[in-house]
Amino acid sequence: MCRLFGLHAGSEPVRATFWLLDAPDSLADQSRREPDGAGIGTFDADGDAHVAKQPLAAWEDHAFAREARVLKSTTFLAHVRYASTGAHTMVNTHPFEQDGRLFAHNGTFADLERLDGRLAELGVSNLVKGQTDSERLFALITAESRRAEGDVGKGITRAINWIARELPVFSLNLILTTATELWAVRYPDTHELHILERLPASSGEAAPLDARSSRIRALSKDLGRSRHVIIATEPMDDNPEWRALEGGSLVHVSPDLGVTISYPFPAEPAHRLELSELSPSAAASQKP
Repeated sequence: MCRLFGLHAGSEPVRATFWLLDAPDSLADQSRREPDGAGIGTFDADGDAHVAKQPLAAWEDHAFAREARVLKSTTFLAHVRYASTGAHTMVNTHPFEQDGRLFAHNGTFADLERLDGRLAELGVSNLVKGQTDSERLFALITAESRRAEGDVGKGITRAINWIARELPVFSLNLILTTATELWAVRYPDTHELHILERLPASSGEAAPLDARSSRIRALSKDLGRSRHVIIATEPMDDNPEWRALEGGSLVHVSPDLGVTISYPFPAEPAHRLELSELSPSAAASQKP
């Protein structure tokens, strides 16, 4: 299953060190299919997006994801990919960038030809460079955001509702970031997604952020001294304030780190896919 990690640090850029394949591979790990891509997106002082990513189709490529990268940004978006659609290529590796925004997705859905038709109707087919359902989902969100005069929340809501109504859906979990805001979706309730609103240390030496999942690790002294919000596929430390988002959640984290959670989607997709209905490769990519 793909791993998602999004972090909003507020208005001041902070430094953080990331490893996208932190855990060493055991024999048990090596017996399973390895990740198919890894990437991380940030924003510079001018608000321009920067993405470092690499398909991981061969063992020698894993050095990219295992090496530490020290980055500075107000928001961060990291993704480790297990492919369900699309080859192990750079254009199919998350995060994706469109209209100055960054996007990553965990899940899969079907009938991409019908979605391609919708993207053509909306005039955004040119945004899709690869073969993934994820990039197509992002293009639909981008199109709907443009139609909503740049309102990303409305764009996400309209895009997810169209897919939930028109296409077979397994999971549409996603994180979308700008330099100043973050959005996340858990839909429906197939895969978990968690949120942590982390406060700075109240006294004494501030403990650094040291967040680890089975794949992604983030370390930051700066974030021990400042408030921040994390969205992740799984809780990444022993902080008791982690909480699971409910199925159907749309999270918005504002520039001042205000968190709003709404539920603008139908309780269930019109056609909810089960694991047994997926192709063998897609089913393998969606297992925890």
